[in-house]
Amino acid sequence: MPGSLNHHVSRVRTLYKKILQLHRALPLELKTLGDQYVKDEFRRHRSVGPEEAQCFLREWENYAATLLQQTNPKAQNSTSHPRFGSHLPEEKLHALRDEQVGQLQELMQEATKPKRHSYIIESMTAQFLT
Repeated sequence: MPGSLNHHVSRVRTLYKKILQLHRALPLELKTLGDQYVKDEFRRHRSVGPEEAQCFLREWENYAATLLQQTNPKAQNSTSHPRFGSHLPEEKLHALRDEQVGQLQELMQEATKPKRHSYIIESMTAQFLT
């Protein structure tokens, strides 16, 4: 295996493990939904080209950095429900492929099923896009 490919595989595995570890700090329903989404997305992107792989990793690294900050107890306001995620800028929404828009819709439907907490809608929709 060439060195750069070896480095890439290591980077992907490290990021994947880090995200699953960060999910441990989430409420159980968010953790479950997030873990499954991450597993599916990483599986879907196993054989993408170098340019798409770099974009994929960059977005998931941004997600991990945001989640690390948001799961820090000092960053949460103790008087309200913890809030996870961030706003999806309109330019990113317009840049999504049809398949990604469909995935976002599926994620929103899953996150808004009955018995889900209302903050799941805000927390999950923007963050689990790639």
